[in-house]
Amino acid sequence: MDAVEEAKEKGRLLFAKPCEFVLGAATLDGIPQAELSEIAFAGRSNVGKSSLVNALTGRKTLARVSDTPGRTREINFFRLDNRLMLADLPGYGFARASKSDSARWTELVFAYLRGRPNLRRAILLIDSRRGLLKNDIEVMELLDRAAVSYQLVLTKADKLKPNELIAVQSRVAAESVRHGAAHPDLIATSSVSGQGIPELRAELAALAST
Repeated sequence: MDAVEEAKEKGRLLFAKPCEFVLGAATLDGIPQAELSEIAFAGRSNVGKSSLVNALTGRKTLARVSDTPGRTREINFFRLDNRLMLADLPGYGFARASKSDSARWTELVFAYLRGRPNLRRAILLIDSRRGLLKNDIEVMELLDRAAVSYQLVLTKADKLKPNELIAVQSRVAAESVRHGAAHPDLIATSSVSGQGIPELRAELAALAST
């Protein structure tokens, strides 16, 4: 087994372990103590964050999936095998959200990102059908300012033809090199077909507490 396949197997084994919902925090005071290595998932409303978390853990209902954008208003925490904490951040960019809601999202998430010592990486999800939008780039700049390492992950890759996906990957990669905190590897995923899930599991397993 080569190094790549070994990393994928370690990722598969970790994400097959028990994963439980810990709590939902609407304020900084409600965030659990920083103990385990932590991964945060961020993205626009309806980008497929909950579906991706469910696909990674092999569970259908671990994270709530909603057809209504903007439903998640809390940071939801999940503990994976006492080795990794997964944080599902509220979606951003919901057109019907008020300015006060948007400001509250920015304040909560920025304070969390900037002050979380055990946060190993943020996973910024991008809808492959739409590519990078203005809100996404603004969040990338926010992460740059917070000095938080983040990795861009395309979702819903199964919705595109191969040549379309390649074009989107090229455009997203070209933008990411302009951001100092962006991880160099871009992963295209699909919670439906399973594309990219083993690769993302391997990336995250390498960051887990030992």
